[in-house]
Amino acid sequence: MNIYLDNAATTKMSQTAIAAMLPYMDGIYGNPSSLHSAGQKANEALTSARERIATLLGCEPREITFTSGGSEADNQAIISAAKLGEEKGKKHIVSTAFEHHAVLHTFEKLKKAGFDITLLDVHENGLITPDQVTDAIRPDTCLVTIMYANNEIGTVQPIAEIGAICRERGVLFHTDAVQAIGHLHINVKEQNIDMLSLSAHKFHGPKGIGVLYARKGIRLTTLIEGGAQERGKRAGTENIPAIMGMVAAMEEACAKIDENAVKLTALRDKLIAGLSEIPHAILNGDEKQRLPGNVSFCFEGIEGESLLLLLDDKGICASSGSACTSGSLDPSHVLLAIGRIHDVAHGSLRLSLSAENTEEEVAYIITAVKEVVEYLRSISPIWRDLVAGKKEFVIK
Repeated sequence: MNIYLDNAATTKMSQTAIAAMLPYMDGIYGNPSSLHSAGQKANEALTSARERIATLLGCEPREITFTSGGSEADNQAIISAAKLGEEKGKKHIVSTAFEHHAVLHTFEKLKKAGFDITLLDVHENGLITPDQVTDAIRPDTCLVTIMYANNEIGTVQPIAEIGAICRERGVLFHTDAVQAIGHLHINVKEQNIDMLSLSAHKFHGPKGIGVLYARKGIRLTTLIEGGAQERGKRAGTENIPAIMGMVAAMEEACAKIDENAVKLTALRDKLIAGLSEIPHAILNGDEKQRLPGNVSFCFEGIEGESLLLLLDDKGICASSGSACTSGSLDPSHVLLAIGRIHDVAHGSLRLSLSAENTEEEVAYIITAVKEVVEYLRSISPIWRDLVAGKKEFVIK
């Protein structure tokens, strides 16, 4: 049995997305900046794609900028807001301690430029409150940036409430919605979102293509120089095949949000119930206020890397956290942010479902994880010390 449960890292491209891309690899292959007919056909497709994505987000087409993915969109949004704030003498940014590294690493650069960054503490349930945001905003705050849904533990933040606070206080609000698009209903106008990042490969579209939504009137800082594409804000010939695949995948995912949420929530809750039967295991993040397909656990007394390798032997593709930091030996900053200690955070497992997964697969996964955890504990000196009382259990 082969079961893919790492959809938070990347998803299998849908046949709808693949079919949408093919005409733009062969028949309509012109450069959209060219004036000849072949170029203009490509430009028509580009214009249509921008309009279709704007409709899905509830914004205007001119507020859409195509990027290489979520990381670039995050970088451009934060750097643009920082520059605008600096022009007004405002150099304070509010965010959280468990953002994606595309956000956190950008903050490190901004700190060197004299910006003050406030990272809100995340509660053990993986959530922050609107009151925390209210209390953190200062007269010199130029940006609040908070991810819509966490990429590791799947918790969904109160984005609409946070957006309303920022709008009332006159502070720009950006959200990294890479994990949320196609899984949750989003309308940037209704939710007072000024900037939003998304990436196609998280909702069954192609890799290497994404979007930055920026509300009309926000002047974006150009990160890539060299041409007038994307209204001069993102140089480089637009990847029309990938853009068309992204649009098709996004439309399909958004059309099935409610249907998929019902199915995935049922599978998710079955997984949570089954894995909760393992002694000294704990769910990471709120049980209900999380993405429909996200399950994240820590198991005391084991190493997550060994868990993943043995699950792979059983045909299960999973992860311990963000794919962007999978080569690191350090425990997840997300798990540390919600209060997991290092030893416990090392024994983490993230299972991210798609609509293609089945109840039969979930039953197999529960059995497999139980078997692997039991085996790893049987050969672990740390576990022996815990059982013998030489060390105290952290997860009761």
